Amino acid sequence: MSALLDFLGDYTIQNVLLGAILLGVVSGVLGSFAVLRQQSLLGDTLSHAALPGICLGFLIAGARELPAILGGALVTAMLAALAMLVLTRSSRLKTDAGLGIALSIFFAFGVVLLTYIQGTAGASQGGLDSFLFGQAAAILRSDLYVMAAIAALALALVLALWKEFKLVAFDPGFAATLGLPVLVLETVLTVTIAFAVVIGLQMVGVVLMASMVIAPAVAARQWVRRLETMVVLAALFGVVSGVVGALISAAGRNLATGPLIILAATVLVIVSMLLAPERGILWDALRRRRQERRLEADRVLATVYDLASHHRDRRYAAEESMIDAYHGMATRPALSRLSKRGLVQPSRHMPEEGRHWVLTDAGLDEARRRHPDGQGLGQGASSD
Repeated sequence: MSALLDFLGDYTIQNVLLGAILLGVVSGVLGSFAVLRQQSLLGDTLSHAALPGICLGFLIAGARELPAILGGALVTAMLAALAMLVLTRSSRLKTDAGLGIALSIFFAFGVVLLTYIQGTAGASQGGLDSFLFGQAAAILRSDLYVMAAIAALALALVLALWKEFKLVAFDPGFAATLGLPVLVLETVLTVTIAFAVVIGLQMVGVVLMASMVIAPAVAARQWVRRLETMVVLAALFGVVSGVVGALISAAGRNLATGPLIILAATVLVIVSMLLAPERGILWDALRRRRQERRLEADRVLATVYDLASHHRDRRYAAEESMIDAYHGMATRPALSRLSKRGLVQPSRHMPEEGRHWVLTDAGLDEARRRHPDGQGLGQGASSD
């Protein structure tokens, strides 16, 4: 226990964990809107578009000052978002095309600036390229204050414009009929998502930040139907991913924090897609299997009913081998399920020729309901 307390009491580990929590909350909340608006590429675009801002912030400050770097990253990410909106609104380009264009142009400009800095700035640029993949261990307590301020601003905007953001995310056409400034709201929401990207640059980096914006929201979407619940759950998944990745990185040797955070988020996505009720792949497979077995049993019930109708004897004992031959498979499992449902029952008719089955009163009513053409079935004597 004391070893764990000493481990968590380490200054660097505390900073990384706090940064991971901030990143998880903001990326989970804002990523939910990006997923619901079907703009999963938005996080990728904004994170790559932050690279020229990182370089410009470094050039302006003349050193690796986080406030200047994050400020520059926020400006270029916002410009990329506005460029995407202008392209899609003023032309026939689809959203994904506009995002792709903005991503390519801004990232190319960022690579050029990074190459220029590496060739001219000497030793003072050391560590600047760590923003490509993140360097969580370099976070200082003063850096956390900057990240917390950006996170507070982003969450405050979401709370202040919650109803408007919700309406724009689900039905922008209806929002326009209500007189809401849809374009302005979409712009504010997109810019707010840029805040989440900027917060994660030092933790996760330009290249991987897109996954952090999307993964917690995708995982949360599998479990819930309401936006309010999705946002809370996505924030929780984001925090869990950040903390788990940070702890594994701190406990291991030479393990990068950013990729481990993304891997933890990926595990949550995979588990959610497999196990989430209603939407999970395994649950869906089980539901389909149950439906297939139910349909198979209903077809067998119809066969028993048709045989009884043909012989004009509601208690006609249908031979199981005959039913097997008609369906081309073993029908014992289906007949057993029908028996458990009280729709058929075994008959003692001619046991030397194999098992026979007869309709129960409940089975007759069920078969008549499904096959109304057979309602003229006679009330013949029992074949038991």
